[in-house]
Amino acid sequence: MYGIELNPLQKELGIHWWYGILDILLNNKKMSFKQNNYTIIKSAIDKDLALFVYNYFLMKKQVYDTCRQTKYISRFENIIGHYENHDEQIPNTYCLYGDVAMETLMLKCQPKMEKATGLRLTPAYTYARIYKTGDELTRHKDRFSCEISTTMNLGGDKWSIYLEPSGKIGKKGIKVDLNPGDMLIYKGCECEHWRKKFKGKKSVQVFLHYNDLETPGSKGNVFDGRPHLGLPNWYKK
Repeated sequence: MYGIELNPLQKELGIHWWYGILDILLNNKKMSFKQNNYTIIKSAIDKDLALFVYNYFLMKKQVYDTCRQTKYISRFENIIGHYENHDEQIPNTYCLYGDVAMETLMLKCQPKMEKATGLRLTPAYTYARIYKTGDELTRHKDRFSCEISTTMNLGGDKWSIYLEPSGKIGKKGIKVDLNPGDMLIYKGCECEHWRKKFKGKKSVQVFLHYNDLETPGSKGNVFDGRPHLGLPNWYKK
């Protein structure tokens, strides 16, 4: 079953008992998530893919900037991104909801997400940002569409994320450092998460958001209420 040979003691103890122990070890990540409300997947995507998506998103910002500067698109148009307003989380930082490449990445990562959490998931939406010097993500919990979330580092300067897995408000939390391709999975509606003021020059991160299929309301919230993935947030059924 697992490609190993049992010794006489293991045979004496019983093959089913030994397989049970191996199952516990193999399912450790699922147990960790259910008990701790978070888990970390190292190299969820390989470094080459992370670098590809990183450069793709930098180019996306360049396209947006050029189109805005030449007034090719309206400042109210956000289908290829926008700079967050002062009433949003990270003012004057480029971001994009529902980018086609990011939403494809969300589908690619879903099997790993389900294996790590032990949950059946439905995809909601993605949100990517290119953080700049001085940005700060204040402590917060997320809305229903972010019930089971991951933040993935795509590249740039390192920037720690903090998480309070107990669900309690105002606790010290834990510090998590991610390399390009790594992701932190957490319960976005229950766990406060935040980032301290960014001292680097540039960091590209993407949030991939899902719902637990067993949670009431999740079946009606597939794709965050959109007809399909890749659409902007204002495009609803």
